[in-house]
Formats: sequence, C-alpha cells, structure tokens
Amino acid sequence: MTRLMTRSMTRSMMSTINTAPNHFDSGGSRYLIMVRWFMAFALLLLAQLALVMPARAELTIEITQGNDRAVRLAVAPFSFDGKTILPEDMAGTISDDLRLSGLFDPLKRDDMLSFPSKESNVFYRDWKVLGASYLVIGQVSQSSGQYTVNYQLFDVLRQRSVLKGQVRGVESQLRTLAHKISDAVYEKITGIPADFSTRLMYVTAQRHSVNNTDYQLNYADADGKRARVIVRSKEPILSPAWSPDGRRIAYVSFETGKPAIFLQQLATGKRQKLTDYKGLNSSPVFSPDGKQVALVLSKDGNPNIYVKDLASGKLSQLTRHFSIDTEPDWMPDGNSIVFTSNRGGSAQIYQLDVKHRSDGSVEPVGKPRRLTFKGRFNARAKVFPDGKSLALVHKGQGAAEFNIAILDLDTNRLRLLTSAQLEDSPSVSPGGRRLIYSVQGGKHGELGIVTADGRVKYRLPSATGDVREPVWGPAVR
Repeated sequence: MTRLMTRSMTRSMMSTINTAPNHFDSGGSRYLIMVRWFMAFALLLLAQLALVMPARAELTIEITQGNDRAVRLAVAPFSFDGKTILPEDMAGTISDDLRLSGLFDPLKRDDMLSFPSKESNVFYRDWKVLGASYLVIGQVSQSSGQYTVNYQLFDVLRQRSVLKGQVRGVESQLRTLAHKISDAVYEKITGIPADFSTRLMYVTAQRHSVNNTDYQLNYADADGKRARVIVRSKEPILSPAWSPDGRRIAYVSFETGKPAIFLQQLATGKRQKLTDYKGLNSSPVFSPDGKQVALVLSKDGNPNIYVKDLASGKLSQLTRHFSIDTEPDWMPDGNSIVFTSNRGGSAQIYQLDVKHRSDGSVEPVGKPRRLTFKGRFNARAKVFPDGKSLALVHKGQGAAEFNIAILDLDTNRLRLLTSAQLEDSPSVSPGGRRLIYSVQGGKHGELGIVTADGRVKYRLPSATGDVREPVWGPAVR
C-alpha cells in the first residue's frame, strides 16, 4: 500500500515537474529546484506518515511561548445542582481558552481564596489581592436532560458586574457551551469577536503494518479536543478546505490511484467527486459565498487555476501560462484570487481580478499582478478575513528555513512570525487573531498555532503520531 501511495504521489509530482518550461532562465531554474525540493519534502512527509505508530486523532497542547503582558483573570469553578459530578469542567475549558488567546493569564485554581458561584459571594478584595482584573463565575442546572448555564463576568478593579448570560444544551454540548461563554467573555473585555467556538481540520496517519496505513481526515474543537474522523482512506488525503458555513468540506484523495477532488457533507458523510481529470487535481478552496470552488488542474499541460461552479458544473480557466500556477485563495469580496506562480522566475504570490457571470462562469480581468518581492520564495498564501494581509510560507535570502510570515498588503511589509525549520500550510482563524500551520523536522509532524502579533505560540502534537495539513474552520452554529 505504501508503494502504491508513493507511486501515486510520484506520478502526480513528476507530472508537475515535467510540465515545467524547459526554457527557464536561472531564476526559473532556482524555482525548479524549489519545486523539486518540495516534491522531495512531500515524499519525505509521506514516508514519515507511513512510518508513524498508531495515533489518536485528538491533539494535546504544549505552550512554547507565552505573553508576559497578559491580563490576570480568574474563572471560578462552576456550581452544579445535579446528583452527580458535572460531566464537563466548564470553568477549566473557559480558563484554557482565554489562556490560549495570549491576552489573558488565568489564575490557577489552587491559588484562589474562594469559589463563588453567586454575585452575593463575590468579595472583590480577595481577587484584587491576587492581581486579578476580571472574575468569571457560573452555575449549572439540569432538568430533563437539558443543562442551563448562567454565567457572569466581573470587573474586579471597578467592582461591578459587566456581563451576564445564559446558554443551554444537552450533555454532549457542554464543551460547546463553555467555548461560547469564552467567546462572550473575550469579546466583552476586548471588543473583538473571539474564535473559541471554531473548529480545526487536519490529516493524521495510523500505521498497522509496513503495507497497511490508514489515513484520516479529522476535525476537532479549536483547542484540539473532541477529535472526530471525517473520512478514512488507505491512500493519502491532502488539501482539506471548509465551506464558509462549515457544513461541507473539500479535499484531495488518491483513493482512485490518482489525485481527485471530493466534496463531502460533514453531517451526513454524503460525498461526490468534483474533479478527476488527467494530471493534477489539487488545492480546492471554496469561494466566500460557497457557490464555487477554485482549484488547480493540469489536464491541458501546466498546472493552472480554474473555478468550478457547484450549481451549473461550469469549469472556468483563469490562468493560461507556461509557468506553474497553484495554491489559489479568494479575497473576501470574491472578486479576485491570490495564487503562487513562478512566472517571474521564482515562486511568488500574485493577485488576479475576476468577473462572475450569471451562468456561473468566471473570467479573468486584466493580468495577474505580483504581490511579494522580498525573498526568493513566497508560497501558499492565505487571505486574512479583512483582506488586508496574507499569511504565507517565506524563505528569506540565504535562509535555511521555510517559515510562516504575514504580508501587509497596504505597506508591503513582510513580518516573520515563526522560526522553526520546515513550516508549511498556514491557515488563518475566522477572526484573524491566530494562525495554524504544520511543523516538520522532528520525530513526528506537529501543528503549531501562533497569535497574529507573534506573542504567543503553542504546539498541537498528536498523542503518538503524525499530523499535518491544518485548516481553520468557521464557528459552530
């Protein structure tokens, strides 16, 4: 099975290499070297996937860099009127959420002087002496299988309640309710929408024997908990993408012996093959309205950018160039696409305006314009929700690492966020406050998360195996 996997990948990758122009100048040759490096890198990753031990899809959290200017906050344990122990430590989940935002430094439970669950039991002096600026309390009640959670946020310094709320759900939703409370508390204090109720999607592998490896596409809460399997395959799964409403996903599977793009309903598991052309079928990404999918095909030779309309089935070709055009992403208004191309002699990010027609077709407007100029290699751009910045993989002049960077599109300033070797696949959270990416080079591939200001970093390794291809999804509705 591993040999089949490797042959499939090799055919696809060699197809890309062989379709590269044979009249490259020296810059093009450098790009070809980059392409070959990435192909070799990808094959190495696949080899690593094939060699990992059985792994649970759930991720753990390891904070690697904290924020020394974080605001001190306390989340007291929630009271529960049930006859058993509350199935979910909701205060613990809220505390962890706020800690991982990088803006807050929650008090340890052991350091608290009391555990108030009602406003009448809150003594501000107790929390002030501990240095807490805010306090969260809550009460959970249960009736006929329904849980009702009342929560309250206090401004300790001003000695007043600033937020009250109530959420409801069944036992399986208690963790979701805790994330929603985290969202409310974060937004009340900062004035910025939070992303704790969002989800992550990623690929893992479980090796049973030399020729028997299960590849899994999974999704989990934004903190890596409650992992669930979406699809299993004996062949590699790549390039997962969320629809804007979070109900559908797209991904590349090699289960037919060659790369094909599939669409799948998350709730029902119902799926359909979107493209299965000769050559590459890769990098699907939904348009902002969810009605179309941008993707990469090499059915006519070189890899080019296309758009598939999901209602009409119309396929529109956006780029026609002898270079390699790949890795598209939409700008928030849906009227332009960014992508990676070596048309200028090295891998850089370009932007192309598009026009949508009533029959579902899309046509390019004007010529692509280059967005990145710093460094010899910039690829895999992902657009921030406000359309003002790009997250991308950057290789600096003479640098030996591939790192995650942010490009400000107004100032053209490129800012490095990470510094480990072999980082790839950046994806931006819905609020634009955090980025997730894959990290290679260690015993197993891991996921990394960094706040957009670079102050807080943490890793999300799988318990015993390899994890990669992360993509940040929309909030749970």
